[in-house]
Amino acid sequence: MNAEIVAIGSELLTPFRQDTNSLYLTEKLNQLGVEVIFKTIVGDSREHLRGSASLALSRADIVIFMGGLGPTEDDLTREAVAEALQLEVHRDPEIVAAIERRFASRGWKMSANNAKQGDVIAGAIVLPNPNGTAPGQWISGKYEGREKIIILLPGPPHELRALFDQQCMDRLRAKLPPQFIATRVVKVTGMGESQCDARVAPIYKRFTDVQTTILAGAGEIQLHLRTRADSLDAAQQRVDQVVEEIEAELGDCVFSDNGDSLEQIVGYYLQMRNATLAVAESCTGGLLAERITSVSGSSRYFLGGAVVYSNQLKTGFADVPADLIAKHGAVSREVAAALAEGIRKRCQGTLGVGITGVAGPTGGTPEKPVGLVFHALASDRGTEVIERNFPGDRKRIRWFATQQAMDMVRRKLM
Repeated sequence: MNAEIVAIGSELLTPFRQDTNSLYLTEKLNQLGVEVIFKTIVGDSREHLRGSASLALSRADIVIFMGGLGPTEDDLTREAVAEALQLEVHRDPEIVAAIERRFASRGWKMSANNAKQGDVIAGAIVLPNPNGTAPGQWISGKYEGREKIIILLPGPPHELRALFDQQCMDRLRAKLPPQFIATRVVKVTGMGESQCDARVAPIYKRFTDVQTTILAGAGEIQLHLRTRADSLDAAQQRVDQVVEEIEAELGDCVFSDNGDSLEQIVGYYLQMRNATLAVAESCTGGLLAERITSVSGSSRYFLGGAVVYSNQLKTGFADVPADLIAKHGAVSREVAAALAEGIRKRCQGTLGVGITGVAGPTGGTPEKPVGLVFHALASDRGTEVIERNFPGDRKRIRWFATQQAMDMVRRKLM
């Protein structure tokens, strides 16, 4: 079976609010073997709500509406869904009385408009809300000749989650046929999206029962794989088979096959090798250190380092000779190598990383344009320097530079 999630609220169509409830519900539905095929956001318009409800009911087996169950004039979900189903709405006096008692227990008088939250669509099962005044509703039956499950949930996350867990999961489990979804995420770095797809497409195209989605961004490619089967083992074995073939094809360009971040993988390798790391950053301004220390427990392998933005600090903190900077410039292979070697010695680390470049948008020259970054990795076996020209704005260039630096550490420790 499949599902559509409809998030309701005009605030979700502004830059200031984001729908996070659907992520939670998608995870829960996937646990039951239900695939979410559409997610819709609709504002507080009765006409638009009715149209969205009719469309969702025409194409999904399970339709979940989130929000619009409050007491105000713009809370229109009950009415719009009822119109789409061509059903009546009646006011349940027991729900209204329960809301009155809830207010009275806090020493408040219930406003008359709160009674609206007692409106129930004909034939619906009322789902008690342990954390709020708006109950949910469950409707099960035929719509245009097909069996449907319709669920109305309150919008506040702490209300929605508790209500769904307590009132909906078991009901769905009893209604749904046994089915299971298995997923894997393969993360790749060191190649572009088109190059990656050209190599793996012949593999995933053979597995027509496995859905493959390729996402590119932030210096990495993600391959999201998912399939459905009658048992979790069967689904997992099928998706694992695809992952094995992809990893065999892409080799060490794959840095994770279980969703771990590059920061986590670098940390794993450093701990496995009993190695430590220090960094000297110029154009990235501490971003590399921030990313590495975002992982809990990174103090076991990350010694620290320095943000050496000025030439004086490159010399003072990372022991880069002033005449080297004068001869080659702060943005150069030679200075990057000296940064890595100097910070490694200063911090007495196993590895040292040095980064220097032109992040822009100003400061570039024809010889050293915006996006040019030198990355150096020093160890007791010598120093490696990689030159890259990253496209994009300042934020993108700095992020890509840290991605490249961490990948150098990963490959060194492999």
